[in-house]
Amino acid sequence: MPYTDIFQVPHFYTLTEKPAGSRAAIVFVHGWLLSQQYWQPVIDSLKGDFQCLSYDLRGFGRSNQALEQRSLAHPSAAAAFSAYSLGAYAQDLGQLIEHLELETVWLVGHSLGGSIALWAAKLFPERVQGVICVNAGGGVYLPQEFAQFRRAGQQIVRWRPRWLTTLPFLKYAFARLMVAHPLAANWGEKRLVDLLAAHEAAATGSLLESTTEAEVHRLPQVVASLKQPVYFTAGAQDTVMAEKYVRHLASFHPLFEEPQGNVTVLPECGHMAMVEQPVALAQAIQAVLRSRATHLAA
Repeated sequence: MPYTDIFQVPHFYTLTEKPAGSRAAIVFVHGWLLSQQYWQPVIDSLKGDFQCLSYDLRGFGRSNQALEQRSLAHPSAAAAFSAYSLGAYAQDLGQLIEHLELETVWLVGHSLGGSIALWAAKLFPERVQGVICVNAGGGVYLPQEFAQFRRAGQQIVRWRPRWLTTLPFLKYAFARLMVAHPLAANWGEKRLVDLLAAHEAAATGSLLESTTEAEVHRLPQVVASLKQPVYFTAGAQDTVMAEKYVRHLASFHPLFEEPQGNVTVLPECGHMAMVEQPVALAQAIQAVLRSRATHLAA
């Protein structure tokens, strides 16, 4: 699992072999305070049919070094987005896809990663064939709720003593966070490790940049502007991104009005679909890609 420099910042990534007959690759984008490893159960189900790329976002997982070195080749492009905005992370993603010479891709993004994927589809329409958002939605700004969410997130980032890893019960607590049913303890342990690994500036910056009133209202405009197909997968018991907010954002895309729609709901699933129901999610992704391939061939 190698590193590559994206705008001079080392990014940790994993790229599977390209199966015979495979066309577009699938790129998986993780959410806030997480890392690429949560996609592995889904990738295990798909890598026989699709080339799969996963990576750690700048400032998270193992991509948490030398963030201050980030420098775009064209200063005017850097000025368009602040360092930890959705647009800047989308720029990183586009550069990674180009660097790895992936001609066309589908993006699958979880939570914050879904918003980044939507922005990447907007910025790089020639390479991104479509987007699947997982536990990602929004477009409705609720001042009190967002203020509370931002305060809580900032407190979590500020208070992360290393001795938390010495508390044996904590991995079980983390295995219960934001899910419909408790995960295996090893997932709770991974979530704790990723929480502690996140770079403070990136964790705080991405939280604050993505939850401003302007950014929340801008996301539906991004979805409405996309010419590529966009699909959404919601968890029926997701308390972080409720189904109604997923449907709200999905409604800004033309596919929402078609008979089959563009929203899939996974029952008995919370906010971590990729580890709660990896097989069902992989099947949903595969169904979308096969459907679109048939649509293009018709």
